[in-house]
Amino acid sequence: MDPWFWLQVVSRIAHVLTAVALLGGSLFSLCVLLPSAKGLDESAHRHLAEGVARRWKWIVHLAIALLLVSGFYNYMLALSVHRGDSLYHALLGTKMLLALGTLFLAAALVGRSPGLQGIRDARQRWTAIAVLLACIVVAISGFVKVRGTPSTPQPRPADPVVLPLGGTLEPK
Repeated sequence: MDPWFWLQVVSRIAHVLTAVALLGGSLFSLCVLLPSAKGLDESAHRHLAEGVARRWKWIVHLAIALLLVSGFYNYMLALSVHRGDSLYHALLGTKMLLALGTLFLAAALVGRSPGLQGIRDARQRWTAIAVLLACIVVAISGFVKVRGTPSTPQPRPADPVVLPLGGTLEPK
């Protein structure tokens, strides 16, 4: 089989799994870890935050690198398929800007830069914003993937839908 095909498969899987890991970790932090840590005294809270950041930081930095490399590669592959498709490019441009904002917040939340201490001090708010941005990115990604291309029309509701394991769904 063509090795370029497998590179595309690996790139897609790396992109999706990395995004899932970052979003899942951020959701866990927002919904479980941060609320649970509120009851701790200041010293214990700071110790926990430093320990979590130290362990989460390498995942965030690796994920940023993987998302940027695989995202750029996937985009370059899609360019020829979506040439002249202005809606696709508008949505993907929006997705990329939101994703860069999300990645910036993820890095700022685990970083040590004094200039970004305000973000870390308001960790709950900025994690919630990062999760919201990431969910919008996922929604845009899902839409552009299912939408297809203008040259391949989507099935109309009157058309039967062919199921992956055989059979069809007939519209009523």
